[in-house]
Amino acid sequence: MSKGSGKLEVATTMALVRLIKDLMKDKQVGKYFVPIIPDEARTFGLDAIFPSAKIFNTTGQSYTPVDADMMLSYRESEQGRILHTGITEAGSAAAFQVVGTAYATHDLPMVPIYIFYSMFGFQRTGDQFWAAGDQLTKGFVIGATAGRTTLAGEGLQHMDGHSQVLAATNHAFVSYDPAYAYEIRHIMADGLQRMYGDAGGRDPNVMYYITVYNEPIHQPAEPENVDVEGIVKGIYNLDEHQNFGGPKAQLLASGVGVPWAREARELLARDWGVDAAVWSVTSWNELRRDGLDAEEHNYLHPTEPRRTPYVSAKLAGREGPFVASSDFDRMLPDQIRQWVPGDYHVLGADGFGFSDTRRA
Repeated sequence: MSKGSGKLEVATTMALVRLIKDLMKDKQVGKYFVPIIPDEARTFGLDAIFPSAKIFNTTGQSYTPVDADMMLSYRESEQGRILHTGITEAGSAAAFQVVGTAYATHDLPMVPIYIFYSMFGFQRTGDQFWAAGDQLTKGFVIGATAGRTTLAGEGLQHMDGHSQVLAATNHAFVSYDPAYAYEIRHIMADGLQRMYGDAGGRDPNVMYYITVYNEPIHQPAEPENVDVEGIVKGIYNLDEHQNFGGPKAQLLASGVGVPWAREARELLARDWGVDAAVWSVTSWNELRRDGLDAEEHNYLHPTEPRRTPYVSAKLAGREGPFVASSDFDRMLPDQIRQWVPGDYHVLGADGFGFSDTRRA
């Protein structure tokens, strides 16, 4: 994932599936990973793991699937490692709770990876996620085909522009909206370390929510000396100023909005003489939590050195307006407004997606 996609365009959903496949092959810990899939696995490219991992069924394969002549056909087995629940997010969320608490109930560090259409997670089964937090469930929740504008699909029911906002209301979730495959790699590694290894003083009883997209983009190779801390904490500098003497601007973006911000950077330089820097915001929610934690500390400990919110420290001394964008509602980037050290403008995807203005 750190090498990039070369000349190919790859959606982050497909990059994540590749990572899941590799994790399940690991000889030491692969057996603990449990993909959980409601609805159609092929939408996410998860049929690639059918032949090797197989779908769990207590009685094995009892029918001939309609795709039996395909190499990646449905294959069920008593030893299957995939939980394919059918079209029931409620059943999948229940399975996620069971697998995610196996570390406590059975002394087995099982790692559930529950992947679904991002619109159908927190919106449909938010109460179950709340219960999962109460049970100290651990694991990864993947909102695939995310974004308000990146999947026309079956209309507005698939156009998720607010799952990250809903995730912010559940304090058991650490949520990310990464742009590139190498960011996902570091986020997943941090999640495994925090939930199942040395948490480094952080609360280990959390779940990770990661939104990935259906839109094919060029996946760049991981930059040399990439700011891993910034990826994990929520923001890092991706493209620095070109220093050609023009007025400065700071472009903050997340998810599929990052390639758009990088394109905007080139347009601003070419057509308007504006020298913009691009920041990849992997987590608006974590930046807000960090800002609130800093404010609370400063309020409760007035005699101690003041803490600076991470986003404020990252953007300190930067010139020009700060413009934030994502494929989610504007309220998502707007969460960090009070800690941005300058004129802050937010762009987003409010409304019902394409169907909001499309004629019948």
